[in-house]
Amino acid sequence: MLAFSKPYGEKTYVIPAGGCRLETAIFEKKGAAPQATVVLFPGLVANKKVMAFLAGGFAEQNLRVYVPDLPGHGHSPGPFSPQRAEDCAEALLSGLVSRGMADPDRTILAGHSLGAAIGLRVGARVPVAGVVAISPAPMRAVHGVQPEMLLYQDPGPMPQRFLVLSGGLEPESMRASAADLVASSKNDLVQYLVIPGATHASLIFSRRAVRAFQDWTAKTLQLKGTPGMPSLGELYGALAGFAGLLLLASPFLREITGNKQTGEEETARGNSFAWLRILPEFALGAILIVMLLRFWNPLHAIGLYEGDYLASFLLLLGVVLASLHWRSLREQLSRWNSRLLVAILAALILFLLFSAWLELSIYEAWLTPAKWARFPVLLLAFLPYHLAEEICLGPAANPSAWRRFVAGLSLRAVTWLALVIGLLYFHSGEILMVLLLPYFALLHLLERRGMDIVRQETGSAAATAVFGAILLAGFCLVIFPVT
Repeated sequence: MLAFSKPYGEKTYVIPAGGCRLETAIFEKKGAAPQATVVLFPGLVANKKVMAFLAGGFAEQNLRVYVPDLPGHGHSPGPFSPQRAEDCAEALLSGLVSRGMADPDRTILAGHSLGAAIGLRVGARVPVAGVVAISPAPMRAVHGVQPEMLLYQDPGPMPQRFLVLSGGLEPESMRASAADLVASSKNDLVQYLVIPGATHASLIFSRRAVRAFQDWTAKTLQLKGTPGMPSLGELYGALAGFAGLLLLASPFLREITGNKQTGEEETARGNSFAWLRILPEFALGAILIVMLLRFWNPLHAIGLYEGDYLASFLLLLGVVLASLHWRSLREQLSRWNSRLLVAILAALILFLLFSAWLELSIYEAWLTPAKWARFPVLLLAFLPYHLAEEICLGPAANPSAWRRFVAGLSLRAVTWLALVIGLLYFHSGEILMVLLLPYFALLHLLERRGMDIVRQETGSAAATAVFGAILLAGFCLVIFPVT
């Protein structure tokens, strides 16, 4: 009931814009005549559904809000690049104006992160009433931001009137870069505000941020009355349903993968886990692969924005680690386990359930045909790493399941640390590996727990590895834009 409540009128159209076909949601308050227009641009890896709370904040002011999926995001086809996203966003705005669907003098551009940067850049070229930039992506190599981390290398001229909002818990470099946009404008019509206690991601669900831009929009458009506040019920409902699926996942996995037929693996490998020997192998191997990827990305052709880098990283690292344990790998691959197909089915069911729930409630997670076409490639790319990890961890009959779980997470921690080192010291430019770290951390916690259950129930490293690779491949296809 919470997740599916729709307090605003909402319609979705596919709008041609500069060679793009942008699936666009239109929000407006029910039973009220729109007083002006807002075009709201989502950030990188975001989409129109996750922007519903911000859209509701504008709709409460009786404004009609257009929220497009940028190219390669959500349900809009690719290819994505920052420049193409900007061009299509400008074409969308120009098309709305030329069709008489938006009056430039009564139109606000708004956005979050990448969308905020797009709003500022487009608003400087197309005259509009103002721009609301919520935590804009940095556009200058200052305050510790490296040039390769930038989506746009130069902010260019700024609009005549705009508001910049930053979160108090954002990195200092992002807040300083946002403040520079206001300081460099030397214009009394611009404003910079910091929302206490907000992070870069939580700003899109912040009541304080909504109230701040409502006040600024009311002044800019000379709106009267005190607008209401959109409800966070949809977010709470989405999280409650997600938690419910998690509660069901463990007994489901035990039920569908149980009744293992043999226990050869458990007796063959024993109960030891040489953690102090395996951890340096993962760490050193990950660093070497990051260095190699500076010169060669074998999976660049799969067309996922920065997802190709992650796929290549795990593929090469998995091949190296598996070759170091070739005898164990050959033993596992020579032993057919009838539970392998069951593990594949379990992974697909879980992925489809979670992605369907997110799609229905808060985030466009249902894969498009273009993303499904990439699924087999990602699955094969992730499989060697998961096989190597399972072989190194050994059988689930180790003395402590909790110790095995922590050991598995520690192996992933050192591999992910290598990706961060690649960004900060080898200048890989793969900024999404850091920005999405909280979401990948949650995925690894849940995926690792699921893999331990599958290993315990099936006794098969191969079945467990395929199970994990399917979940990771699905997650990456949900997150990374198509290029």
